[in-house]
Amino acid sequence: MPVLTIKPEKDCKYDCVSLGEIMLRFDPGDGRVRTTRQFKVWEGGGEYNVSRGLVKCFGMRAAVLTAFADNEIGRLVEDFIMQGGVDTSLIKWVPYDGIGQTVRNGLNFTERGYGIRAALGTSDRGNTAASQLKAGDFDWDHIFGTLGSRWFHSGGIFAALSETTPGLLEEAMAAAKKHGTIISYDLNYRPSLWKSIGGQEKAREVNRKLAPYIDVMIGNEEDFTACLGFEVEGVDDNLSDLDVDKFKNMIQRVVKTYPNLKIVATTLRGVKTATVNDWGAVCWAGGEFHESVERPELEIYDRVGGGDSFASGLIYGLITTGDPAQAVNYGAAHGALAMTTPGDTSMATLKEVEKIMGGGSARVVR
Repeated sequence: MPVLTIKPEKDCKYDCVSLGEIMLRFDPGDGRVRTTRQFKVWEGGGEYNVSRGLVKCFGMRAAVLTAFADNEIGRLVEDFIMQGGVDTSLIKWVPYDGIGQTVRNGLNFTERGYGIRAALGTSDRGNTAASQLKAGDFDWDHIFGTLGSRWFHSGGIFAALSETTPGLLEEAMAAAKKHGTIISYDLNYRPSLWKSIGGQEKAREVNRKLAPYIDVMIGNEEDFTACLGFEVEGVDDNLSDLDVDKFKNMIQRVVKTYPNLKIVATTLRGVKTATVNDWGAVCWAGGEFHESVERPELEIYDRVGGGDSFASGLIYGLITTGDPAQAVNYGAAHGALAMTTPGDTSMATLKEVEKIMGGGSARVVR
């Protein structure tokens, strides 16, 4: 019997809808934010990146639920989303006040890091349109009932944006559950976001309230500790210090506490330098653990969005194969490829992902 019962494709307009903030990323290339004289710009957002990956790499149908101040910056981000093939019809547009005093669009300045210098991000996202979203802003019965979506994805970044976004998330999850839509959630703990609204204590309060709605939970060891209070003994930021068996034991405690969880998945990253990481993933489903092919000393060009691309590959695998062992390998391969190109979003193709899954090399393709 499949671990998840997913609605038929023919009954839904979308394979996935995601709820979250999308920012304009300013990228100084190989330089640094503090010294650059030029930037490239991209769109990016933890929840949105998943939908975009599902569309551009995996050929699925997806929409994004967010809000923008209606000005030239908002329309630029909309244009990026359109280029990514994600449906923009459900976006809320908020009148702009001319100076950003009441509403604005988020900016994210991110440098990639190299060797011993870590990647560094500086967000400018206060008072954004997305952070002001609240319960009642979307017609969920129309989205999940009339239009229909097989999957709903969101995460802890959106939950941390303000005092009102958790209420909207809970409302969305309740409606998704009512209409038989699978719910995935990436814990994605960001201390800087929770700091102004109650810190780790507030993060645990919010995430513990949302957890009973979730079918597929994604996160790393820090996420499960910070967001839900589960701990793995002797863990720091380096995979080499992580006893994977102890981590699996923690996951078993998570699913015992939240028996509604059908799947729990995480990437396993050992940070050697900013540009060399050990990379793998593990997925719990139906009482069994499934591990991806381990990729020691993976070379990285831009690590931002690797976890989101893991999530989109995992979701694609679960929807199309129903096999968690296959799905975790789709996720790990897609995440690995996404970190070989610049920007938050994946530039990989399904053919490339499946080649990597099959043990393909980086030998030139002519």
